[in-house]
Amino acid sequence: MGDKPTIAISHLGCEKNRIDTEHMLGLLVEAGYGVDSNEELADYVIVNTCSFIEAAREESVRTLVELAEANKKVVITGCMAQHFQEQLLEELPEAVAVVGTGDYHKIVNVIERVEQGERVKQISSEPTYIADETTPRYRTTTEGVGYLRVAEGCDYRCAFCIIPHLRGNQRSRTIESIVAEAEQLAAQGVQEIILISQITTNYGLDIYGKPKLAELIRALGKVDIPWVRMHYAYPTGLSPDVIAAIQETSNFLPYLDLPLQHSHPEILRAMNRPWQGRVNDGIIERIKTALPSAVLRTTLIVGFPGETEEHFQHLLEFTERHEFDHVGVFTFSPEEGTPAYNLPNQLPQELMVERRDQIMALQQPISLRKNQEEVGKIVDVLIEQENPGSGELIGRSARFSPEVDGQVYVTGEARLGTIVPVKITSADAYDLYGEVVNGDR
Repeated sequence: MGDKPTIAISHLGCEKNRIDTEHMLGLLVEAGYGVDSNEELADYVIVNTCSFIEAAREESVRTLVELAEANKKVVITGCMAQHFQEQLLEELPEAVAVVGTGDYHKIVNVIERVEQGERVKQISSEPTYIADETTPRYRTTTEGVGYLRVAEGCDYRCAFCIIPHLRGNQRSRTIESIVAEAEQLAAQGVQEIILISQITTNYGLDIYGKPKLAELIRALGKVDIPWVRMHYAYPTGLSPDVIAAIQETSNFLPYLDLPLQHSHPEILRAMNRPWQGRVNDGIIERIKTALPSAVLRTTLIVGFPGETEEHFQHLLEFTERHEFDHVGVFTFSPEEGTPAYNLPNQLPQELMVERRDQIMALQQPISLRKNQEEVGKIVDVLIEQENPGSGELIGRSARFSPEVDGQVYVTGEARLGTIVPVKITSADAYDLYGEVVNGDR
């Protein structure tokens, strides 16, 4: 190690940010820096920030202020660095560098320049970089799980979303590159790969001239990984070919995360959603018919400017009719720099919270019933944690994605990072409970 400083990384935000964090860690370790999980002992703290919505920014700012008060030398990376570059340097004298979303791979050079006494601003105005399987990476997830980014950036311009402004246009990796990284993760003992990008159903459009998700799914079917899961599937991109690929590929979980945001055509148009009102033309019914075992998750936004009681009732009825397995509901957050920021008819926060609570109350008995249908079944569970006090194991079945869905609480013995058969004995609206099945099923 010699006299190189030690560095801690504080990770905030989504799994795309997590992958950036993991690459920064990998590059720093490769360059001989000491990486410490304890921020108090580190010479520098890299804060990988989120700027997606107001609440995320508040958490990022709180973290930065706490570190500044503790006299830490802070390197600010991620979406907030891209978003508020000059302001951060002005308002946080403790910040020794800001690094944009397309520049995290230059982190070693940034630290070297800071060590020379420079205050570094390393931000490309248009992020174009995407890491691949050759970029060093140090995973921070539980041992059984690895995120795999198939593309970065987004070509859509939804009225409420700041992401394209912060992460640039879509840039996909080649199928060969993604498969090579999947093989690396398999060799590390990863049991579940989670494919992520801004719009995974558009994967490949920019480099191949058309979406290549079906080909990617089939290629990953040849990798020795028990579970492959996909996040952010826009329903219009779930073509018959993609659905056929999911059906034919035994390790590809029929778990579909459909970020619908709303159901009413007028609100979808105001949001500038890529398929506007098509969410009501039977697309979800077609998915359910083609993939009867599919687990459907969606996210919804309530309180978009101009959302009337009639629009909201439409969304309630839509949620009730489709009986999603999992639903996440957000209140609209006006983001400066997005078209929705200046729209008239902004709704009061109390009304938005009331609407969110109504949808969650409607969804709870649906989620409970779906979970109760698992009772008595033997399901595969990936064991991720052990409670040292009680010895109880915590994991997930294929129905649950990490951090956003429920968990399975398990009695019995199993190694962390392995998939074991579990008999489900009870359920509530969020989680399942069961016991490890030993011997034959």
